[in-house]
Amino acid sequence: MVCKATSTKAGARSAQSGTGLAEAIIAIGITVLIMVALVAITVFSSRSFVTLTNYVELDDYNRVAMDTLTRDLRECNRVTACDTNSLVIEDSDGFTVTYAYSGGARTLTRTKNSIPKVLLTGCDACSFVLCQRNAITNSYDVFPSATAANAKVVNVAWNCSRDILGRKACTENVQTARIVIRKQN
Repeated sequence: MVCKATSTKAGARSAQSGTGLAEAIIAIGITVLIMVALVAITVFSSRSFVTLTNYVELDDYNRVAMDTLTRDLRECNRVTACDTNSLVIEDSDGFTVTYAYSGGARTLTRTKNSIPKVLLTGCDACSFVLCQRNAITNSYDVFPSATAANAKVVNVAWNCSRDILGRKACTENVQTARIVIRKQN
């Protein structure tokens, strides 16, 4: 009988050691799943916070750029030159102010008295269109201007985006404005 008791204890010990290994593998698997879920939540939260911060920053820069452009155009004496990517005006004090978009550098720059100031970075597209003040019949649109001399309205539009964690994301919609020149006859 002593032999039976010894063999039963040995069998119980081997069964317990196998159960411990299975429990350890299951515990490790559950821990790995929890860690993967935590990493996924952390990455998603980080990307969301960076995107939101970037959106707020771009919105601030867009607002300042649009306010500066609007102020300059409403107070200017006249438009002296314009093409799709640049606008040259004579300021109310007689100085020349140039707004120039550089597609390669992705910037919108304001230059007055030979002093450039970058208003926007990460600018994907920017355009200036001169128009006359009179509206097209049955429309809110205005007639395009033939020359800078008879321009009364400037339509401006731009779109900005940035890279967020290595991926390009459009975090700001197109900014557009129709700005009327007040002083020009």
